[in-house]
Amino acid sequence: MSNFFQLNQGASRKRETATSTTTPWVEKYRPRTVDEVAFQDEVVAVLKKSLTSNDFPHLLFYGPPGTGKTSTILAIARQMFGPELMKTRILELNASDERGISVVREKVKTLHQSLRLKGYPCPPFKIIILDEADSMTADAQSALRRMMETYSKTTRFCLICNYVSRIIEPLASRCAKFRFKPLDAGILTEKLTAIGDKEGLQIDASAINQLTAASGGDMRRAITLMQCCFRLNGSDPITADDVVAAAGVCARIIAGSVGIAWKKLTLPPLTQNLGRS
Repeated sequence: MSNFFQLNQGASRKRETATSTTTPWVEKYRPRTVDEVAFQDEVVAVLKKSLTSNDFPHLLFYGPPGTGKTSTILAIARQMFGPELMKTRILELNASDERGISVVREKVKTLHQSLRLKGYPCPPFKIIILDEADSMTADAQSALRRMMETYSKTTRFCLICNYVSRIIEPLASRCAKFRFKPLDAGILTEKLTAIGDKEGLQIDASAINQLTAASGGDMRRAITLMQCCFRLNGSDPITADDVVAAAGVCARIIAGSVGIAWKKLTLPPLTQNLGRS
């Protein structure tokens, strides 16, 4: 486990470049087009029609983690604006990181005022992607609703969240809502097998099954765990036990953090009783 965060040198030599070994696989294999989004057929069908429409709505994507919400809106932006122009036409914000709605407002205003680049046919609006929107307070969401109205001619918002019930109705009603389903085992197995083949991994079916089971329908978690196994094993074959071991590293880190926090609590009688149990 000591070399968990280091690339095995023997495995590195088998890769075409050092970059391919260090790039997060969740980014490397992120869908580039809407058609590549897995297991969200209803969502994809409606969004493909929106791509050809002049009336593109504000969007609200909700569902469990790792089901393709962020990947889908990035794929839409890529198809709308092209791979280069999209860098200047979209703004990604995380509602849990940004310090208040005023910060979001200033960034949106800056994007609104930026110049449009010529040379690529694209819609006249820009896209604001606001992740973890369900972590915003009701007051912040109300302010966001007013921003959507103010910049409606030049900006489209895509709100991304896990729990749509935490989005206030006046905000949700201004968006086209799309539910993303957890990915089933067959889709996960197919994707993981394809990635394993492209990366030249020696990984058996039982290990793929273990990755699928450990992910709980979360593609991002499954791919990240597979890359962790590669970093842990290097050029050695990856087995189901390796997957369990790699997953356990994360579990022990979490347990350790909880243990440290617990020791800091000023509850001597309770901790002493727990120590004798």
